[in-house]
Amino acid sequence: MRILVIEDEAKMAGFIKRGLEEEGSAVDVSPDGQDGLYRAMTGSYDLIVLDITLPLMDGLDVCRRLRDEQVSTPILLLTARDTVEMKVQGLDSGADDYLTKPFGVRELVARARALLRRPRASQLVEDQTPTPDVVTAGLVRLDRPRRQAHLDSRAIELTPHEFDVLYLLAAHPGIVFTREMLLERVWKNDTHVTERSVDTLIKRLRQKIEVDTGDPQLILTVWGTGYKFNDA
Repeated sequence: MRILVIEDEAKMAGFIKRGLEEEGSAVDVSPDGQDGLYRAMTGSYDLIVLDITLPLMDGLDVCRRLRDEQVSTPILLLTARDTVEMKVQGLDSGADDYLTKPFGVRELVARARALLRRPRASQLVEDQTPTPDVVTAGLVRLDRPRRQAHLDSRAIELTPHEFDVLYLLAAHPGIVFTREMLLERVWKNDTHVTERSVDTLIKRLRQKIEVDTGDPQLILTVWGTGYKFNDA
């Protein structure tokens, strides 16, 4: 697992990093809110450990910005203020859990494990919502039983994986799918593909269905997370 720790206190950051690395995670550390926000939006992380009190931009603002940009990575907030009001503010800003300083490494690891095991909203939607045989999203029409794809009534040729990825995204407009989720659902047990394979396939799909691949309007990138089909 890749974890981003946004913490300005060097000793605390080192303590958290060591504890999580001992559990087998790869950990990056950011010393301030602006740098942490940039890393969270441009990197691919499974968990963000975020201190509330930070230089340049506080943790609550970082959290709100990430959720505004539809970054769905789980966020564990850290704070020295153990008040109900602060906890409510943290959760209202989009955090998934809350840990009060001081804390032990075992508690930190337990909270991190719990968040990493928790299904994301997009996973729940895909697992619980039946999908129709024919999906129409904007100008795209996909007939799953016939494996046919049309763009504005014009037939388009798609490979099996291209069809499956496009169908999955178009059947759930607005839902963010991580690269890992797409790998699991489309490539399943194929061990020869990587997250880079997803990016390459998305690029090919955009060349086939987008008017301007430099400014895609159908398949949108959610920075730091994955992709979604436009629900506007």
